[in-house]
Amino acid sequence: MIDIDIQLTVADTRRRFDLAVRFATDAPFVALYGPSGAGKSLTLQAIAGLLRPTWGHIRLNGRTLFDATSFVPAAQRRVGYLPQNYALFPHLSVQENIAFGLKTWRKRSLSPPEMAHIQTLMDSFGLAALAHSRPATLSGGQQQRVALARALACQPQVLLLDEPFAALHPSLRHSLREELAQVRSQWGIPALMITHDVEDVLALADVAFVFDAGQVVQEINLQDATARSLARVEMGGVAHTPLQTKLRQMLLNQ
Repeated sequence: MIDIDIQLTVADTRRRFDLAVRFATDAPFVALYGPSGAGKSLTLQAIAGLLRPTWGHIRLNGRTLFDATSFVPAAQRRVGYLPQNYALFPHLSVQENIAFGLKTWRKRSLSPPEMAHIQTLMDSFGLAALAHSRPATLSGGQQQRVALARALACQPQVLLLDEPFAALHPSLRHSLREELAQVRSQWGIPALMITHDVEDVLALADVAFVFDAGQVVQEINLQDATARSLARVEMGGVAHTPLQTKLRQMLLNQ
């Protein structure tokens, strides 16, 4: 169960953005859908522990990661975070990139079970032959697989995926969507994905939360194409989203 109810503000000399997001679900694959600048990435960063909200709570499988009295640091949250640009270390090999999260300045080498776990990940993602390659020599799809394997190396409770297909050529997206769905199912880990691409949602998500201007305004069930409003404040123009419209069209065409 993912249970989010947070508020935070980010501002500079020109702009202020207020985020007030509330949603809860036990769906295995969740999409945070909406236009750029709607607050999706801020929400994901707050869940990952990279931002501290000013109010509310973040709970994962009954474990409180943030509330009025506690803030669990990012390194202790057991979340696998896949950033949009993958953030691979260019000077490290594929194997070293995947293993990076298991090491600290005190712990420079891996135990035999940890090495076996890294090898299993490389085998699962078809990366074993590339173990000693550097990121610059890899294709976009291969880089994504390395980043996903690294996110799974720490055996997270949830995967956080920030626009996982945005950096890929359109011709690759269909096959990698299928691959991501298989990986999530194989490892049995719930996933929370940011996207502004309707096709990502339709291909992967069980439920989508639609963002607009710092709020979650709708919850859409992808299984039956139903929707319900979640807006804290009444907002114009949210009765029908592009996602909901496309879902309706698909159902009518069946």
